[in-house]
Amino acid sequence: MTEAAHILVVDDEADIRDELQEYLVRKGFRVSTADGGPAMRRILDRKPADLIILDLTMPKEHGLTLVGDLRKTSNAGIIILTGTGEAADEIVGLELGADDYMSKPCNLRELLARVRSVLRRVAGGNDAAIQGDEASLQFVGWSFNLSARRLISPENSEVLLTTAEFDLLATFVNNASRVLNRDQLLDITHDREWSPFDRSVDNLVSRLRRKIEADPKKPTLIKTVRGTGYVFTPKVTRD
Repeated sequence: MTEAAHILVVDDEADIRDELQEYLVRKGFRVSTADGGPAMRRILDRKPADLIILDLTMPKEHGLTLVGDLRKTSNAGIIILTGTGEAADEIVGLELGADDYMSKPCNLRELLARVRSVLRRVAGGNDAAIQGDEASLQFVGWSFNLSARRLISPENSEVLLTTAEFDLLATFVNNASRVLNRDQLLDITHDREWSPFDRSVDNLVSRLRRKIEADPKKPTLIKTVRGTGYVFTPKVTRD
């Protein structure tokens, strides 16, 4: 991870924008700020961000709307800040493609740890998931290049993946036909502690299924092993 990464803070509260910008600049990052969706888009048009810290409750456009829009065009890391404490918002945010979330007011040292964790994943630094493989992996017409971080569909179109989705798919293809339980998947796709009732893996699997399964409601590639976890069923070959 490079300490010169560009971070964009999007929040309608000026004091929060200023606090996060001052702290992250001190830690060596380049930081831009925006008070909402329009300003965020203007900044991204000029200089892409490596990571976006995004408030949910903003007056003009809700943060969940912005997450959905960003995931159509960008693979940047996304950390959601929420002051609502609503678990549903956090779950929907992860389903839409956010990489992590924190409640306000946030502890700055914890935020820094999560920023660095997401940036490592954006940069392909999750060795457990990638396993140092630079080959292009093939499965049922799909091409998955780990070093280039590209997923190409059987129709030869690129499918954008979030960092967490990339890590999960890399884990599956490197462990094809092996049943992986939720604890193993949590350890690989996240760098922090999760509760035993955390549904983030299930939400992440659902997101990935929507991108690679012909019918996400009747998955044939990523199958559920009841009471255990998941198994990636296709035969995987390497170029």
